[in-house]
Amino acid sequence: MGTPLPREWVGLQQFPAATQTKLFELLGKLKQKNVNTLTILVMGKGGVGKSSTINSLIGEQVVRVTAFQSEGLRPVMASRSWAGFTLNVIDTPGLVEAGYVNHQALQLIKGVDDLDKQIIRAITNSFGKEIWRKSLLVLTHAQLCPPDGLSYDVFSSKRSEGVLKAIRIGARIRKKDFDDSVIPVVLVENSGRCNKNDSDEKILPNDDAWIPNLVKAITSVATNKSQAIVVSKKLVDGSDASEKGKLWIPVILGLQWFVIKWIQGAIKRDIATGNGPI
Repeated sequence: MGTPLPREWVGLQQFPAATQTKLFELLGKLKQKNVNTLTILVMGKGGVGKSSTINSLIGEQVVRVTAFQSEGLRPVMASRSWAGFTLNVIDTPGLVEAGYVNHQALQLIKGVDDLDKQIIRAITNSFGKEIWRKSLLVLTHAQLCPPDGLSYDVFSSKRSEGVLKAIRIGARIRKKDFDDSVIPVVLVENSGRCNKNDSDEKILPNDDAWIPNLVKAITSVATNKSQAIVVSKKLVDGSDASEKGKLWIPVILGLQWFVIKWIQGAIKRDIATGNGPI
């Protein structure tokens, strides 16, 4: 099946001018490194903010967000293009629903196994430990107030430390090896209560504009020297298992009570999808 033409990335124009300037600069750096296509795979628990984060990143409602309703089983891809650069984002079913692992969803993605730390282990078993060298940790609900007597930065640091430790233990990575390849951490807030600065950018309690920070971390991870991961195109288009087409893709991962995400590498080719672009 041929690759569908991506839609124009009109959502870029919806961001505040200050955010647009930062994003254009970051995307320009990717193009300078001959990265013309970036694909992000989003995995995680159901209802923790995967789809909302995708919508915030693209600047459009490309994925439907419905409260109290189970997610669809089939992954869906949204493709957007700007000045010769193509961004593909694949939204997958929640890996955990009602406290149980969605084994069928994992099967569609590539994996197996059981809850939080076991999910990390399952992903490691499926993609290999190298996946964590192409990873980005994103904590949602970043507008949450820290407990009394604890600063926002310390509170955020404690949150990320706990999750990073779970990743290291769940993936069975030696502490030295894990420390030598630090996973970047980004905080995001998708809700309408997110504060804004004088430039109308969405900011966190520490005054950081989180959308440019997220894109900056994505570009940094996508262009690091670690290898990307190979995943069959059956992930998206449901094609016959005998097909041998493979795709290099970056990845975002979600798990634990908050959303966690890891983003992996830049791809060299466009992705084919049976569902069509959003």
